[in-house]
Amino acid sequence: MRFQDRVAVVTGGASGFGEAISRRFAEEGGSVVVADRDAVGAERVVRAIEAAGGRAVVSEVDVSVSVQVAQMFDTASASFGGVDVIVNNAGFSHRATPLAELPEEEYDRVFGTNTKGVYLGAVHGVPHLKARGGGSIVNTASIGAVRPRANLTAYNATKAAVITLTRGLATELGRDGIRVNAVCPLASDTNFMRSALGVEKLPARLRESMEKEVPLGRLTRPEDVAGAVLFLASDDASFLTGVCLDVDGGKSIA
Repeated sequence: MRFQDRVAVVTGGASGFGEAISRRFAEEGGSVVVADRDAVGAERVVRAIEAAGGRAVVSEVDVSVSVQVAQMFDTASASFGGVDVIVNNAGFSHRATPLAELPEEEYDRVFGTNTKGVYLGAVHGVPHLKARGGGSIVNTASIGAVRPRANLTAYNATKAAVITLTRGLATELGRDGIRVNAVCPLASDTNFMRSALGVEKLPARLRESMEKEVPLGRLTRPEDVAGAVLFLASDDASFLTGVCLDVDGGKSIA
């Protein structure tokens, strides 16, 4: 039970990677704040965690809104007594489209969620970690940050910023006993990717084409990301900071 008596705040926790991360933290003894814009989805995840004997609460939050992020951490402290791990996982992707055709409001939203969310997580979360004598931050970036894909330029740029934010924060916070790392997942067959592609179901031919480009022969599963996040957040990674771990089946080197 690597996270017994520890408290994790997971943004974007209502589905996909965030749901898998939240469940895994609870399975390993942690208390979890399942934070998401989708309060109904977050409540579903909390009920599942509680049914399995875990501890979790919901925080409805838009990570681009400062006061809501502050309230999210207040919820963690009020419910569980503090914060030990912050997982900045909430993300948004515009529909796949050439950058020159991307509406300005979509550009603002993708940067507001994916990069400002990490900034506000630091602004409001770091004081809580310092109050515990240290802790861990894990950010969700993307393999697209280092292997950009056509028609997702703005999204890829936000994830490249997440990598730089991760490394910069690692240098700033190390002396406070706070480690900052990131995961860089490959695409996964989740609602997030289907929304970006504008489809309700990933076409079999497209899936096969994508999988052929991956040395390990498949797309990322939410459980892959959860395992990587928990490793980076755990004492097993106590001398790792500023690491951006590719969770991509070898795609980035193929």
